This record gives sequence, C-alpha cells and structure tokens, in this order.
Amino acid sequence: MTPLEILLAVTGLLLTSGFAAFALTSLREGHTRAARRAVWFALASLVTFTLLLFAPTLAQQIAAAVLALTALLSLVLFFLPKGKPVQPSPPPTRRVDERTIIFARARLQPSTARYNEYYRDHPEHQAPDDAFRANPGLLALGAVHHDPLLSGSPVGGFFLTESLRDAVDGPVAPGKVTRPPEQMTRFIKRLATYHGAHDVGVCALQPYHIYSHIGRGSGTYGAPVALDHAYAIAFTVEMAHEMVNTGPRTPAVMESARQYAQSGTIAVILAAAIRALGYSARAPIDGNYRVIAPLVAKDAGLGEIGRMILLMTPRLGPRVRLAVVTTDLPLVPDAPAHSPAMLDFCSICKKCAEVCPAQAIPLCERQAYPDGTLRWKIDPEKCYTYWTQIGTDCGRCMAVCPYAHADTPLHNLIRLGVSRSANFRRAAIALDDLFYGHKPKPHALPDWLKDLYTISPDSPIRLTHASSSSPVKKPDAAPFSPIL
Repeated sequence: MTPLEILLAVTGLLLTSGFAAFALTSLREGHTRAARRAVWFALASLVTFTLLLFAPTLAQQIAAAVLALTALLSLVLFFLPKGKPVQPSPPPTRRVDERTIIFARARLQPSTARYNEYYRDHPEHQAPDDAFRANPGLLALGAVHHDPLLSGSPVGGFFLTESLRDAVDGPVAPGKVTRPPEQMTRFIKRLATYHGAHDVGVCALQPYHIYSHIGRGSGTYGAPVALDHAYAIAFTVEMAHEMVNTGPRTPAVMESARQYAQSGTIAVILAAAIRALGYSARAPIDGNYRVIAPLVAKDAGLGEIGRMILLMTPRLGPRVRLAVVTTDLPLVPDAPAHSPAMLDFCSICKKCAEVCPAQAIPLCERQAYPDGTLRWKIDPEKCYTYWTQIGTDCGRCMAVCPYAHADTPLHNLIRLGVSRSANFRRAAIALDDLFYGHKPKPHALPDWLKDLYTISPDSPIRLTHASSSSPVKKPDAAPFSPIL
C-alpha cells in the first residue's frame, strides 16, 4: 500500500470505529435515534473509504485534501475563541417575597383567611391559581400520567424531604473548632462530596439571596426572614440521565423526588456537622427555604442561570438538584460564575423553549427586569398548571437540553468546545439536532422497569397488571427554581 492509501485506510478505520462506539454509547444511554444515525455514518464511512482504496490516485488525492481541510476547519472551530460579547446580568436590587412564588401560592387553601388576604393583595394571581386548583394535581388520580404503581416512589421521596424540614436547624456546640478559613473550606467541600454532592461552592451570603418574607415551611407565614449568616455553601447532586429523559412521565418525578431527598439529607448533615464545630448553620431545603438556591449557587461559582431559569452547570447542564447551607463559619468564597459561552449557547439553542409542552419558556432574548437583572423569565402559571394536569413535574426542558447529556468523555469534549468557541456552539447544536432530533421524544422506561409495562414513545404509561387506585397525598414539589 502507498502512504496515501495507508492514510485513507487509517482515517476510515478511525471514523468507522468512532461512529460505531458512538452508536453503542447512544444505545446504552437510551438514545435510539442517535444510535441508528451513528450506525448509518459508520457504514457510510466504511463503504466510502473501502472504495477510495481502490479508486484512482487523483480521487485519493482529492479525498485526502478534503479530509485535511475538514480537520483544519474543525480545529479552527474548536480553538478559535470567537463570539460576540455577552453582558452579565447584574445582581437583583430587590428581595423576593416567598409568598408570591407559585409553590407558596399552591399551598393556599380556598375560603381560609390566608387565602382571602393573599388574593386581596394580589388579585392578578387568583384566576390562574384557581385554574390550576381545578386540575387533579401532582401524583393525583385523574392526571394524564398518574401511575398508581410508580407514584409510591416520589410520594416516599417527598415524605422524607418534608420530614427533614424540622431538622434544618438546631443547637450549636459550646466550643468552637478553629482552623484557618482555607483549610476549613477545603474540609467542608470534601465533607459535602463525601456525603454525595457532585459540585460544591462557597459565597458570601447577599441580601438578594434571601427571601424577604416566609411563604413556606417552618416559621410564621408572612414574617420577615431574619438570616444573619455571613456565608453560604451551595452544592449539586446529579439526576440520573435514564430517569430524567423519560419526562414528562412518572420516572422523571421519581428521580426529582429522590434527589430532593438526597440533597436535603446532605444539607441537613452538613449543617449539623458545622453546628457540632461550634458555628451556627441552617440547611434551607425544599419546602423550607429562606434563600433562593440558584442565585446562591451562581454566586458560589457552580453555574449560570440559563433560558429555562435553571442553574446550568458545566458538566451536567440543568440535570442537577441544588441545596444550600448558610453559616457563620469563616470560609473562603469562590469566584461567582459568569459564563458568556453558556449564555450564548442558551441564546442560540432554544430547544427547551420549542419542546416545552406548556410553552412556558421564552423564545426571545434576555430581558431587563425591574429588579435590575438581565435574564430570561419563564411563565410559572403555565408551567405549574401543566404539572397539575399531567401529575408529574414534567422536566422535558431538562431532558432535551444538549448540556444535559450523560457525563461521558465524548459529551464532555463537546462541552469543552462549546465553552471555547461560538462557531463550535452553532455546530454542536446542529449536530445535536441531527443525531438526537430537534424535538426529541421521551425515552422508554429504564431497563429495571420495562418488564412491568407496555409503553410506546407517544402514549402515556399503561399498566399491564391490576393496580391500586387509592388516593395519594399531593406533594408540592418544585423542580424549577423559585426565581420565576
């Protein structure tokens, strides 16, 4: 073989094996469309380069030149840090009253004094709120995706989270364990990771992190929030790829509830450990918040707030749950996150907005708001109303986000390119559409559940055996951050 033929043979082998490996990986991840297309590309590469080995020398030379040009353009796409300047969002100038967020309003009981008082002060919320109250509700009988078998799992997860709400605070040990702030910060981060956190960051607690008035959880409804801690520790836990991608069906809310319980447990443990060191600490968990977790996490360097108003992390995108611990333990803050690449990616992509069943995510560019921020803002009434119709917390936006793909070397290489170049970002979105689809369908059930069900991608889950129809408690899960 000539050197040119050896080059073509090696290139063909690399491309064929690369597409084949991508097909196998996609199949393991449940992306059947991507797997099929990768197989087509693998076969096309095999056939093309086999034919080139028997082609005339001129044809081989042209093919080699095309390959060299393609490789050069790919390097330029990957390494050229080209892109328009992206303005960071200023921090909010106003604090948020927790009573006004959709999850606090959902707890108001009609005909009660609290209900009447709230809607007297906020009449604009009453009609949309009464509309979602007329729907079955989360995990409720009569909802589109209610599943009497699988619903027990999220009910259990939310029950555990609710049970932890009285454990978010406690007595402080009389003696202080003193270490340099740098050493104590390393220890606290490693302790959070040891208990199951994925990423951990620290920031100075700011007034705009803290709700102005209590709307949920312990304490007096409507009372001003008094939180004088100096620091906040934010961390993420990963949501399982195979479960999230089934949304809006029940496995997605199973995973949501599981990770709320997991993150809440870690936060409660971490806060108790800090109090044992002699410092005040509180673990604001789901349903008993005092702070706005995504804003804390952003300032702790964990990610950027994206189009769907969820925290977009560098490795997992929005496929995380957040928790926070506030404390007076002296710590060293991390640099706040500002990711122009992430904001530019969200500006270009729009896949979450186009797939959203409730049409609650904006397609427009970021807007300036009266609180001084520059951001996207979802429609919380549309979003939550859809949840109460289908009986789950949906999660389609999270499932289709290109940043939410599995944490593998291939996807991380794509994320690295996205972080470096605007040209690469556009190419990555086009490739994501090519292999996964512009509007991907929900995935089938994970393997450990498949034998219990008959399911097609376009229909609700249907049991193939008799099941109970006993009612369950409606939890007030909040997978979307309350910065709506």
